[in-house]
Parts: sequence; C-alpha cells; structure tokens
Amino acid sequence: MPHRAVAALPVALGLAFAAPQAAGQQAQHGHAPPSVLGTVAFPVACDAAAQAAFNRGMTFQHSFWYQAAAEAFREARQADPGCTMTHWGEALSLLTNPYSPPTPANLRRGRALLEEAKRLGARNEREAGYIEALSLVFAGDDLAQHRARLGAYRDAMARLHQRFPDDSEAAIQYALVLGVAASPADKTYADQLRGAEILEREWQRQPDHPGIVHYLIHLYDYPSLAGRGTRAAERYAALAADAPHALHMPSHIFTRVGRWEDSIATNRRAAERAVAANDTEQEFHAHDYLVYAYLQTGQDQAARRAIDGVGRTGAERRQAHAFAAAAMPARYALERGAWAEAAALTPQRTDYPFADALTHFARAIGFARAGRPQEAAADTEALGRIAAGLRGRDAYWAEQVEIQRQAAEGWVAFASGRREDGLATLREAAEREGRTEKHVVTPGPLAPARELYAEALLEAGRPAEAQREFEAVQRTEPRRFRAVHGAARAAELAGDREAARRGYEQVLAIAARADTQRPELAAARAYLGRN
Repeated sequence: MPHRAVAALPVALGLAFAAPQAAGQQAQHGHAPPSVLGTVAFPVACDAAAQAAFNRGMTFQHSFWYQAAAEAFREARQADPGCTMTHWGEALSLLTNPYSPPTPANLRRGRALLEEAKRLGARNEREAGYIEALSLVFAGDDLAQHRARLGAYRDAMARLHQRFPDDSEAAIQYALVLGVAASPADKTYADQLRGAEILEREWQRQPDHPGIVHYLIHLYDYPSLAGRGTRAAERYAALAADAPHALHMPSHIFTRVGRWEDSIATNRRAAERAVAANDTEQEFHAHDYLVYAYLQTGQDQAARRAIDGVGRTGAERRQAHAFAAAAMPARYALERGAWAEAAALTPQRTDYPFADALTHFARAIGFARAGRPQEAAADTEALGRIAAGLRGRDAYWAEQVEIQRQAAEGWVAFASGRREDGLATLREAAEREGRTEKHVVTPGPLAPARELYAEALLEAGRPAEAQREFEAVQRTEPRRFRAVHGAARAAELAGDREAARRGYEQVLAIAARADTQRPELAAARAYLGRN
C-alpha cells in the first residue's frame, strides 16, 4: 500500500471540493446530486479518492444529512479500506441529530464501527484522538446514561481541541457538543457562549463552512441569545441550499425573534426539498415549524393545508416525525381557541411517549376550556403515567410532560369552580416551565404555561395581573399571537388605553396576511376604530 500522509492543516483546511457525483446518491434520493452544500475540507490520512469522498460525507454530516453522509463514508472506505476515519464518520452519522438521543440499535452499530477502527489502527495520533473521543458516546446503549456519555465526549473533544489547536474540524465538533451536552437548567448559557465564541472565530477563517453557521444557530437558539444568531440564520439557507435541514434551520432563530414570514418562507422550501430527498423526518419537522408560524399570523387556512399536505415521503417514524405528527393538529386547535376540536383529538401510541403526551395535553385543555372539565380526567392521568414512565429514562422529557400535566390540572381545577386552586397550580406550572428550555424538536410549547395562567387570570377578572403575565410571555416568545392579543385585551379591561392601542395595532401587524377572520382580529379593529 502506498504511503499516505495528511496535508499540512492550514493548507488543507482552506481547500474546496467538487460537488458529490456518486450514482448511488442519485439513486437513493431520486434526484440529481446536490451541489450547493458549502465547503468542507477535513484532512485524513487516506488516499486522494477516499479524501474527496470523506469531505463529501462531512459536508452532508454538517447539515445533518445522515444517510447521504454514511453513504459517502462507505464510498471513501471502498476507495481506501484502511482509512480508519471512515468508520469514525459513519459512526458520527448514526448519532443523527445529536440534540436527541439516537436509538439503541444505532448506538450498537456505531460501537461496532469504532471498534473496527481501533482494530485496524488509526494512522496518526490526531485521528486516534477522534476515534477514542467518539467511542465514549457509543460506550453503552442505555439511553438513561446518554447525557453522561455526551459529557465524557465533550471533555475528550476539549482535550483534542487543546492538543491540535490548528485543527478547525476538532474546534467545530467541540463547539457543537458544548451546546448538545449543556444543561437545560443553566440560564447563564456558559457552554453555549463558549461554543459560539469558537465558531465565530472559525467563521472568519472559513466563511463557506456549513457546520459553522448551522451550529451557531443551535448555540444561539435561546430567547436571550437569539438576536446574535440572525446573521448565521440568514446565511445558512443560501450556503447549503440543497440540504433540507439547512433550509429549515434558520427558522429556529426566526421563531425566537418572531420573524414569522421568514420562517414560513424557509420552511416551505425545506419541506419541498425534504420531499425531493425522501426525508420523512425532515419533512414533518419543517411542517411543524411552518404550521406554528402560519398560526401566529392568522393564516389558518394555510396551516390546515400544510397539515393535510404532509406525509408525502415514506412511513418511517422517528422522533421528529412522531412529535410533529402529534403537535400539528394539537397546535391547530389550541392556537385558534377551538376547544371542542382539541378535546376531540385522537390519542396515539408511538415509541416516543413525550410525543403522545401532546395529544393528551391538548385534549385536557380542550375539555377544561369547553366547559367539560370532568371529562379531562383520563388525559391528565395519562400525562401522569407518561411522566412517571420517563423518569429515570429521560429526565428532560419527564419534566416537560409533568409541566403539561400540572398546567392541564390547573385549568381543570379553574374550570371546575376551584379558581384559586387552579390559579395557584397554573402559576406553579408557569414558574416551573420558566426554569427549563424548549427542545430543538419544537418551535415552542403547544401552549406556554404562563400564557395559560394569564388567560385564567383574565377570565377571573384580574386584568392587570393578566397583562403582566402576557407581557412576560412575550419576553421569551416575541410576537406570539395569543400573548400579544391577550396583553392588549387585558390592558383594555384594566383601563390602560395606550397599552391596549399598541397591543391591538401589533396584533393586526402580525396578522397582516391573515386568511381567516378570527374574532381577535375583529376585536382589535373594533377597539382601534373606537380609539
């Protein structure tokens, strides 16, 4: 076998590569090979053909296009069977979206790939470091321990980054896992900001690298940080326009800052690209964000068409698919205040109980607010069972479902005539939710607990308190339709004419393209006509 050596890192990292040409890629996705994906050069100790295929694989991987990435890594291994980093790359693709745990089967497959890489032997110290670090994620397949394994991987990548400070890819992978492994309870966002600082520096060196802008969006996907992510959001979709996930990702920032029309535009493109790529999970994920944005702008008919039109790809049901399939009809009912529709939703059972919980939550709120609180018992009990079942397996989702149970029980108590008990429970749910963060799988809660609390306060005849709570919702969910309208209505009832006028004007601005005459819009116009 001829000698192979890694090119000097500063030179190699500045190289571009040709668009993927593999015939297998075209056959797999049923369309011409993508060409607009950005530029990645990840030097490995392999021959030239394997290096080119490896670069293609990493370009797909940096836009979370896992199947295409895995195929490219296998192509690289075929070109150079001793290229051990191809095993690392294929294992990395099996993590899928690293912000969600992979399946146990994927963890076992990844562990086998990395063990084979170790058996073959890494070709240099740097590559051995990559393989050893990633092996920590695949050290077991017990999902309850996955976050602990991610923490070990983060620490190993920190050491690798320190040992090879000129290795841009090590820096990028470290920055990504800083966000992935960060505690959702840390409101200082220390790890996210550390990762963003690394990526902002790398962006100056590699302006066309898709992973840099992609991961910056993730690291800034928090209410207090989102404004910093607009430049990356505006860049990513153009930089990697042939990747479905790249077209969707800007909407994470657009949602955080209330840029609904931009979210609609980019998710429509993402959904169409996902259909062309036969990517079921991405199709549903983009549609969930699309439906959410349509509903914020009063485009209810468009939201209905989006729900009815999803599902044009295969039937594989993974986390984002299952979540979106449950979330979209629940959102459609709750955002419109269609309580009887919410109560009539049909619960489903999938491999993702936290997705199943969405329907039970919407039903319980629907029953309570439709004046039938006694009929919500089965759904609040189901939420309790789901939360209990998740404890010890997935602490994050156990807490989210428990918040849903508490909020639902608060509205049930309120609607049953136990108003003070209901308000106290809703207030506690709101405070509890405020200590957590939303997951990347969702654009936002089906109904923020603080918004539910504010609506109960308004119904209880306490508009000044309700106004404060609606305004608090807008600090984390800016330009959210129900929160903006609720604040305006509360201000009107509290006699704060200026705040009411501003609020109603904002309602009409947000819903300037509304395709449905919601009662809230008629009320806003009527108030402004009188004042």
